Amino acid sequence: MSKVIFQIEGGSPVAIECNPGDNLLEAARRANVAIDAPCSGNGSCGKCRVKLMEGTLDSLQSRHISQAEWDEGWRLSCCSKVSGDCTVLVPDIASAYQSRMKTADLSSPKEIAIFERTEARLRASGIHFTNPFRSVVISMAEPSLEDTMPDIERLTWAVEETLGVQKVEVPFCVMVKLAATLREFQWTVCVKGELAGDTFRCMEVCGPEDTQIVGCAIDIGTTTVAMVLTDLVTGKLLAKGSSGNGQIRYGADVINRIIEQSKPSGRKRLQDAVVKETLTPILANLCKTAHINARSILRLSIGANTTMNHLFVGVDANPVRMDPYIPSFFLWEGLLAGDLKLPANPLAPVVIAPNIGSYVGGDITAGTLASDIWDKDEMSLFIDLGTNGEIVFGNRDFLMSCACSAGPAFEGGDISCGMRATDGAIEACTIDNTTMEPTLSIVGDPGQKPVGICGSGIIDIISELYRCRIINAKGLFIREGSRIKRDSHGMGRYVIATAEESETSREVSINEVDIDNFIRAKGAIFSAIDTLLKSVDMTPECINRVYVAGGIGSGINMKNAVNIGMFPDVELERFQYIGNSSLSGAYAMVMSDDAVAKTAEVAANMTYLELSTHPGYMDAFVAACFIPHTDRSLFPNSIQA
Repeated sequence: MSKVIFQIEGGSPVAIECNPGDNLLEAARRANVAIDAPCSGNGSCGKCRVKLMEGTLDSLQSRHISQAEWDEGWRLSCCSKVSGDCTVLVPDIASAYQSRMKTADLSSPKEIAIFERTEARLRASGIHFTNPFRSVVISMAEPSLEDTMPDIERLTWAVEETLGVQKVEVPFCVMVKLAATLREFQWTVCVKGELAGDTFRCMEVCGPEDTQIVGCAIDIGTTTVAMVLTDLVTGKLLAKGSSGNGQIRYGADVINRIIEQSKPSGRKRLQDAVVKETLTPILANLCKTAHINARSILRLSIGANTTMNHLFVGVDANPVRMDPYIPSFFLWEGLLAGDLKLPANPLAPVVIAPNIGSYVGGDITAGTLASDIWDKDEMSLFIDLGTNGEIVFGNRDFLMSCACSAGPAFEGGDISCGMRATDGAIEACTIDNTTMEPTLSIVGDPGQKPVGICGSGIIDIISELYRCRIINAKGLFIREGSRIKRDSHGMGRYVIATAEESETSREVSINEVDIDNFIRAKGAIFSAIDTLLKSVDMTPECINRVYVAGGIGSGINMKNAVNIGMFPDVELERFQYIGNSSLSGAYAMVMSDDAVAKTAEVAANMTYLELSTHPGYMDAFVAACFIPHTDRSLFPNSIQA
């Protein structure tokens, strides 16, 4: 046996015993060490870099590691095998998806406005923001030798009188601590629970000062998980936070996750990665921020794609990717927080926004609810950008949906210097046509140096390279300059930041392979839109409004997205960014029974188009894999190169 020590930058070391020949990335996974591996360990992404500090590793020298870096000890963990005792450094950038948990400032008008606009739209469409959860303070006479009524009867009579109900249910988990609670607070307590007709289901008995009842809305994305706590009475946002999905180390896309969960004990590993490693820490952090007891969370709602829903609840997701692509469930009712061991009231119902297809899930039905396109006469296009691209088109009369595998490019995967939108990510860029010098906008504090490029930055850079005639429609470099470098094979790259200009002392650049990968990703989006429109005999001119959602959408320059052929060439005034619509829809569902019912209705009435079997999709995809497109008539207003 060999001892491997993972020295996590900014954290504590983790040691694990390994057999000679064990893969280092797999060893890290067993040790619960977060190492980003978007390609799930096939050696293609180059993101799982670690530095050998002591000992030896049996490693292959990847094209992602230069000779100078190799000499310094840098290795790809997926291409390394344990050959003896060793210590490896896990750099911050490799574990940032998990370590950089964010708690949003809810005093920010921008944060609050997104949820307020969603609520206003839904109220205008007749959705009432009411729910069955109640919190009441009751006082009871202390028992005595003359008054020998049992505790449960004393409680139920007081609740019946206060709420005017005919029946009170007291579940086991409440009953077992009832006697101690009543006596601790001298027979004046707060009772929290759910009204169902003339029955009140008691969910918590606690001190009289703890009257707040809370809902938790969650968006479980393939890459990022976001969560918000809200007061179930007033609708006030109490706390909001996010972090990377802990499943990322098993692959950036859902197919790799499904393959991983099919391995022995894989289903539990994937469920633990999202429930124990991701949701539980965020929930604990938000409860601490909002100064609430987790048992006050009486309802949770989930917006997630079909695969994430399956992995979240621990159900086999393999049928999702296998012909005929039939998932285990679209709608699941009756799930409780206690079933999943979530840090909330164990009796709290977990409402999952219904899936409508293998690759169009509850995040899209929740997002469609939030966008309100189901209640409009105008033709609307709803686009949710992420690891997968999901699209909905229609109005109050019909809704069509589809999903395309855009791959991880929008999240920085498959891009040599790509990264997610964390500190150091280039999120916007302009290039001077004469000098070819870039002007950058970087995520983080003022003075932050670039580390890599996130999705919105990649869109800008490629659009600017094309506008300045530095690359052609195929993404090949056709111009020379100080920022243009070529390798020994003649492959070109544009240097955005030199080693001296970057945070990591490594060059930040984009090469022809990166550009080709991104062209394929944007081509998948546009061809899906094109196929969806043609399926209902319509053209881009029929689109009255384009709603763009998803984490990448907040930073997108819509004009540049049109210029490279990712979005239809319609007037920019028709585009509207609506934030994390999945989270907004989940917020509406946790607050409103009407919203829950409407989401189920929207899902039931939405037609799902399976692109993988559609006869025209591959032709449309190939045609879209140019900048902006092989058919320039589709983009009359885009830049000409």
